[in-house]
Amino acid sequence: MLNIPQIISTELSVQIQNVKTALELFAEGATIPFVARYRKERTGSLNEIELRNIQERFTYLEELESRKQVILDAIASQNKLNDDLKAQIVNCLQKNELEDLYLPFKPKRRTRATIAKEKGLNPLAELIKNLNHPQAKSTSLEKEAEKYLSKEITSVGDALAGAGDQGFLIKIGSPFGVG
Repeated sequence: MLNIPQIISTELSVQIQNVKTALELFAEGATIPFVARYRKERTGSLNEIELRNIQERFTYLEELESRKQVILDAIASQNKLNDDLKAQIVNCLQKNELEDLYLPFKPKRRTRATIAKEKGLNPLAELIKNLNHPQAKSTSLEKEAEKYLSKEITSVGDALAGAGDQGFLIKIGSPFGVG
């Protein structure tokens, strides 16, 4: 995607051939002090600071490229990747900018409450909430919870726990039918 040596050369004002040579030496396992001292003729006499900047920027851009691919795949799997968005992601040079582009497409965290809602326990949670009002008539929560038993919700306890996960905590031993 990106021409990393060219970007580093431009950003750090170093000749592209010297950047390429330094990156080749690093890939072979050479250390910054070794390259600065014993490979000056190959790198155009780059000092340790310049070499460290090249290495750090290379690592950053490599990680950025890897993250871009993950993000492109994730957005494409949602069938929401268009040419404009793809171009913005491909040309992005900062991780925070990349994450900002991805934010609207990032899957939301699944909490126990959202899982309970997906299982259809919202009405039970509302019933429990309404039972906590002084005018509410007494009813058996176990009987109400039995109505929500399914393949995913196998016990009355699971149904009541799921309803509780939605923020309506049931106090054990309350006068409203639990306990």
